[in-house]
Amino acid sequence: MSAQIPISTFKPYRGEKARLARAYDYLILVLALFLFIGSFHLHFALTVGDWDFWVDWKDRQWWPLVTPLIGITFPAAVQAVLWDKFRLPLGATLCVAALLLGTWVTRVFAYHYWNFFPINMVLPATMVPGALVLDTLLMLTNSLTITSIFGGAAFALLFYPTNWPIFGMFHQAVEYHNSQLTVADLFGFQYIRTGMPEYLRIIERGTLRTYGQYATPLAAFCSALLCSLMYPLWWYIGKWFADTRYLKKI
Repeated sequence: MSAQIPISTFKPYRGEKARLARAYDYLILVLALFLFIGSFHLHFALTVGDWDFWVDWKDRQWWPLVTPLIGITFPAAVQAVLWDKFRLPLGATLCVAALLLGTWVTRVFAYHYWNFFPINMVLPATMVPGALVLDTLLMLTNSLTITSIFGGAAFALLFYPTNWPIFGMFHQAVEYHNSQLTVADLFGFQYIRTGMPEYLRIIERGTLRTYGQYATPLAAFCSALLCSLMYPLWWYIGKWFADTRYLKKI
């Protein structure tokens, strides 16, 4: 007759196995967070590019148009996953916070300490208020349509007012060598970026300049319309990537 082993003998082993599994889950979450920060930062750097890199590129026409349009892409995709799978209304805020973290690390260590640009010249823009409104509308309405129309528009319209307290001081007019320019332009003249020829600058160029001082509101409302269209597109992209697929048994 074989001896029976008490069940209590396996309890320490089970507890150790559970701790190891949980530690492995935490490791995967940390690695996924760094991967997500890097992917969103790379996407933002390659698309928005100089409009977010330099303070003299933060103009009244293209900066409020391009930045929210590209910035709403990843938040919409992650919202689709976190809200549809876990009912967590924090996808947009999580994306923007991750982007700010990666951007600040890059601006401080790569731009400031490595290339000696002043930190005021490479300040990143913030989209946190728009992301909070986007998450709040999704939580309160549980509607993709309402979040696309009103949340996407609010994400774009809140961008310029929330960044004005940060960058408004650099739009002050100064006189330099008998020419009138802004403090931001003076930064650009003093710190030359050799990798970017000046003739490629498209700051405030386009037909919107015909409307004079109304260029910024027009660019913001144009961005609001485009963000309302961009949001559902990237929502379905995120939902498609998060689908679980099974192979049919042969």
